[in-house]
Amino acid sequence: MIRMGTGRGAVRRSVTATVLAAALGLAACSADPGSVAGGGAGEAPLTEGTPDRPGSPQLRVTTVAGGLDHPWDVGFLPDGRVLVTERDGRISLLAGPTEGATATPVEADLGDLLARGEGGLLGLAVHPDFATNRRFVTCQTHVENGEPVDVRLVTWELAPDGGSARRVADPLVGAIPVNPSGRHSGCRPTVAPDGALVVGTGDAADGSTPQDLTSLGGKTLRVDLATGGPAPGNPFAGAPDPAQRLIWTYGHRNVQGVAVQPDTGQLYSAEHGPDVDDEVNRLRPGGNHGWDPAQGGTVGGYDESVPMTDLQRYPDAVPAAWSSGRPPEAISGGAFVSGPQWGDLDGVLAVAALRGSKLLLMTIGPAGGVTEVRVPEVLDGEFGRLRAVRSAPDGALLVTTDNGGGDDVVLRVEPV
Repeated sequence: MIRMGTGRGAVRRSVTATVLAAALGLAACSADPGSVAGGGAGEAPLTEGTPDRPGSPQLRVTTVAGGLDHPWDVGFLPDGRVLVTERDGRISLLAGPTEGATATPVEADLGDLLARGEGGLLGLAVHPDFATNRRFVTCQTHVENGEPVDVRLVTWELAPDGGSARRVADPLVGAIPVNPSGRHSGCRPTVAPDGALVVGTGDAADGSTPQDLTSLGGKTLRVDLATGGPAPGNPFAGAPDPAQRLIWTYGHRNVQGVAVQPDTGQLYSAEHGPDVDDEVNRLRPGGNHGWDPAQGGTVGGYDESVPMTDLQRYPDAVPAAWSSGRPPEAISGGAFVSGPQWGDLDGVLAVAALRGSKLLLMTIGPAGGVTEVRVPEVLDGEFGRLRAVRSAPDGALLVTTDNGGGDDVVLRVEPV
């Protein structure tokens, strides 16, 4: 079982903290044959209390902005400002990605939002050509006449003064299944280096959805930003069903994060397990990641006792790169750390944990699996639930809290 450092419990709303890498709570992973490092899909055994090592940086955490309510994602604009989506239906614009940035509201028509449970205004991706088209894409749960319709991707255009945004493609992609309660809404978009939009989705707690190649739920999608159609090179691009053409991978439960490894372009997802085995997955085009709560259609309902990656039913399923064991951490957004200023943390995958209230720093081995996990003490229980992680243009990480009550914050994490 994976054991992490003990959290402090106190949620600090505004802080500047510096810690030595010795306080990272370094956890080392051995390549047990049944572990992820050994090619399996089980728990990655960790040990605690290993000493500091040369090349580990000090970390500083500062508060960029506060007074937010469930900030779900952040996106960086070319002029240095930062867009933030808040789950209950608000877009904010921060003056910058550094401590003490002012936040101003962006007027946008979000009256058709299903802000319930895990649903609402979710992930955000800034268009790579924002400097010329001022566009960004959101994930959001959609209602019509009071009835839930779908989870959809919507393209917006930000006004030159940043004070408002209007829809220019609604939907860019629709018909992602939605649960009336908002459960398992997933939906985190990330722009890949080739310009394709990669989107992780949830299965809407419908047992048949993850393995159904005519459904967009429980998948990762790869989308053309201009048309909403399949991006070039999709594994099912020639399928007769238009939904299947968008699919990159399937057999997922509730994808909360998608990250691109800088040097390789390899895609990784972070997703929630049931009462065990959150997973980080290395995405293989056309791959089945093995979640099937309908047990091949042999049971009704939503059987959460099945394995997250069911290698018995699906021997060719893609094993997880890392799984949490029990209890799960409720992992969410993820981003790769990049830049020489990070020392030996350069290239790790930073993953936020909601239930675990921590940031996990995962070393990816040559075979693509997670070989080591470190938890910075300064981000272990200090701020409560952590939701989004994005890498800023200057190499710092921006991390959001998700504790509700209108007092959530955007944090900046950087080496010093």
